[in-house]
Amino acid sequence: MGSKIVLKKRTKVRHLPERVATGAYIMNEGMGKIDADDETVKQLHHFAAETYPFVADMEPRTFVKALGIGEMILGGALLAPFVPSWLAGAGLAGFSGGLLNLYLRTPGMHRPDSVRPTPDGRALAKDVWMFGIALSLVLDPGSWFRRRH
Repeated sequence: MGSKIVLKKRTKVRHLPERVATGAYIMNEGMGKIDADDETVKQLHHFAAETYPFVADMEPRTFVKALGIGEMILGGALLAPFVPSWLAGAGLAGFSGGLLNLYLRTPGMHRPDSVRPTPDGRALAKDVWMFGIALSLVLDPGSWFRRRH
């Protein structure tokens, strides 16, 4: 007789504080990008294009609106209790992993031969907390159970 790991479909109450904190923060950031001013659009597009070359081919306002919509969707998934924690955590892991990659690959964000941030890199380095929350949502044994055959 074996057992199979199955994903649970409900959210644990213990996940709500971290989901609400990250979800509200990300939702707010996304809403701010939808109607961002021209200077902000230009800066965000340029910054992302330096690390992710495919972004350079996108029209700046389209890129920033798409980013904002994506953030609002992710924020909504984190805030919605009917979205399983493992699924919301997986989305957050992808998003925050992308931000950490941006931090690691952008020159001047961290000290040479170190992951410690420079003053310019602190704004991105702080996003490591989102990655930690994502891992806690995905890896929490409460998100899984064993089904015996």
